[in-house]
Amino acid sequence: MLKGISPLLSPDLLALLCRMGHGDELVLADAHFPGHSLNPTVLRADGLRIPDLLDAILPLFELDTYVAAPLVMMAPVEGDALDPSVEAAYRHVIARHVSEAPPIVRIDRFAFYERARRAFAVVMTGETAKYGNILLVKGVTSLPD
Repeated sequence: MLKGISPLLSPDLLALLCRMGHGDELVLADAHFPGHSLNPTVLRADGLRIPDLLDAILPLFELDTYVAAPLVMMAPVEGDALDPSVEAAYRHVIARHVSEAPPIVRIDRFAFYERARRAFAVVMTGETAKYGNILLVKGVTSLPD
């Protein structure tokens, strides 16, 4: 265990976050997401909810300020309804760590799958909320002077 780093972050996840460069994308996927079918790099975080994982990752992870949408979620399929509390829970955690966090952008299901296919990695969580997947784009980490 490391001081100042959430115990929710496994050694493999910490190493993965460290290997990511600016512009690389990370998908935090709900338990129903076809992560293993889409991306060769999948880490398991079974039992963890996405808000808790966001709370552990964001102190270590700079969001990309050079892209229009560093936070992306899947839009509902026609006929489905979103549970607004899911995005609200994510926004609450994000706001705690990112002072001027941009809005979360919603994209079509298959566009989200394509982004997941090209992502640096997919982290499969225990999140059971419908449309609970979120994609983060890593930015440049500024070091203190």
